[in-house]
Amino acid sequence: MELIKLLKIAINASVKGGHEIMDVYDSDFEVEHKQDNSPLTLADKRCNEIIERSLSLTNIPVLSEEGASIDYEIRKNWEYFWLVDPLDGTKEFVKRNGEFTVNIALIHQNLPVLGVVYVPATHDLYFATKDIGSYKETNVDLEINSVNDLLSSSNKLPSNRINGRYIIVGSRSHMSVETEEFFEKAKKDHGRVEILSIGSSLKLCMVAEGRANAYPRYAPTMEWDTAAGHAIVKY
Repeated sequence: MELIKLLKIAINASVKGGHEIMDVYDSDFEVEHKQDNSPLTLADKRCNEIIERSLSLTNIPVLSEEGASIDYEIRKNWEYFWLVDPLDGTKEFVKRNGEFTVNIALIHQNLPVLGVVYVPATHDLYFATKDIGSYKETNVDLEINSVNDLLSSSNKLPSNRINGRYIIVGSRSHMSVETEEFFEKAKKDHGRVEILSIGSSLKLCMVAEGRANAYPRYAPTMEWDTAAGHAIVKY
């Protein structure tokens, strides 16, 4: 499996999907609700369509939060598959605070080997594979022609070092009692603790960058929420 070629496809899919998201973001959009009462917008749907169309060219199966449900008896036999959250942080999107992302991961035998997190509102791009490591590039608003050219201008992660304080990132929309207890214990263990409340997989990206020490998550989550960020933190 040539991860560099697949990385280019995933990055360009995320950027194209991000354009669809921002078109809706700048409009007077409506909000629906799914069976679990989580919000759904036209941005989720349009971004998902673009990404699935782009990734289908790889002939690798796609499992998306917004896509059709695929029976586990079929999925369990996939050696490779794309795992996609076309709009992670829909609640933040609805609040119009910019803290939402496009998440694309390539899974091989139940582990992410490639991850892309794109931030449509700021054009920040985080990407990683198990072969090249993790990187961040800013101001990516157009499709890329070459991963090697992108690597030459991107920052290898982690690119920050925290001194004198312990920074924890938490979810704006999924606080829990266990998370609050984690915060209190960290204050006792580390003294000077700063807590930042951020939406979507940006929290994982902050840990990967070295801008945060920890991201506790005790509330329920799904694989498509964490797979791309997992790759960026891991590699």
